[in-house]
Amino acid sequence: MTPVELSRTVLRAMRRAVDAGELQLDLAGAREPRVERPGPGGCGDYATGVALQLARAAGRSPRQVADVLSPRLAAEPGIAGVDITGPGFLNITLAGARSETLVREVLARGGCYGHVHPDTGALAQLHVPREVRAVVLADSVRRILRSQGTLVRVTCDEAPDPAWVDALGVRIDAYGRPPEPLPVLRPVPAGADPLALGRDAARWALLHPAAHDHPRITPEQGGDAHLAQRESNPLFRVRYAHARCRALSRNAADLGFDSAPGPLGSDASRPLPEQPPGDGSAPHEPAPRADRPPAHPGPAPRAENTPAHPALAPTPSLPPAPAAEQALLDVLADHPAVLAGAARHHAPDRLARHLVTTADAFLSFQSAPDAGVLPLGDEKPSATHRARLALAEAAGTVLAGGLSLLGIGAPEFL
Repeated sequence: MTPVELSRTVLRAMRRAVDAGELQLDLAGAREPRVERPGPGGCGDYATGVALQLARAAGRSPRQVADVLSPRLAAEPGIAGVDITGPGFLNITLAGARSETLVREVLARGGCYGHVHPDTGALAQLHVPREVRAVVLADSVRRILRSQGTLVRVTCDEAPDPAWVDALGVRIDAYGRPPEPLPVLRPVPAGADPLALGRDAARWALLHPAAHDHPRITPEQGGDAHLAQRESNPLFRVRYAHARCRALSRNAADLGFDSAPGPLGSDASRPLPEQPPGDGSAPHEPAPRADRPPAHPGPAPRAENTPAHPALAPTPSLPPAPAAEQALLDVLADHPAVLAGAARHHAPDRLARHLVTTADAFLSFQSAPDAGVLPLGDEKPSATHRARLALAEAAGTVLAGGLSLLGIGAPEFL
């Protein structure tokens, strides 16, 4: 169950409590309540303060409202239990292995993970001045709003420069002065022509900073850094992480196994049953690859932990495997809420920063000690390898989907 689905489940429990006469509330037009990670003193997988928000309108204390909602939530499919902490916070524990459920959800939804389906029926109209950053910002906000089920129309004071449409992939539905005032997206102007950076780097340069911050475009401003293939470039890290996710899938296929969401950690280290090739020949032993040296006596090197690009060598201090796995799971679980926030605030920079966080979490995960995604030497693929590969593929799915909403490509090779 994703945070978005859990939020809808909480709203459903609220409506049922009202229908049963347990709460006296008017929920007409009520929005789905916010669910987030439990704070200090909390427990479970997620927490919500909806009882505190409803208490005054219900004429009851937050704790009493929480007492009403708790059993209804606990009875919902996919929820293992609900605990009440503090003045009335509902702490929700999901059924089943959280890692397996989350990864399975991401892979099942693919690039639409975190999107709202079907359309909500909401309509939005955005107006921008004829300025390249404003037009690119509006184009990305449109994509993000559409992902949240909102129909969007974007207008501009004047027809945009044809080069913006061709080189940057922007779309404007109509242009001209609106007869009535409309919400206007007016970021700090680019101040220079970003087209020399190319589509992907130009869009990143305009979208990664918050709308009130100045973008770096010219070489004097450090704009060339957006093209650098090194760790200090956030765009490179995001795209490199995506390419690594895809490379792990290809390497696993060479070894004769694929991903399967499952428990992560030492409790899932059973070797997979051997599957001989269909021609009846002996099991295939893949030829040595450049990123995976052949087995040799002594500790085998961790091939998948050695980045193919020299600019991203593993850092000397890395979190242990369980912490790295958990950190990656956390950012993947946060993705739907990040998309909702970016849509609500018309802020693609929130999504861009989240993609950087996701990339960094993945790179730490795939480089963490004792967290090998691929087997080494004569080691046979295990259930843990398949589960880790599924987690890596889920990270790649989120990175590709997020880049698409920013209008930026996600290369398979880098």
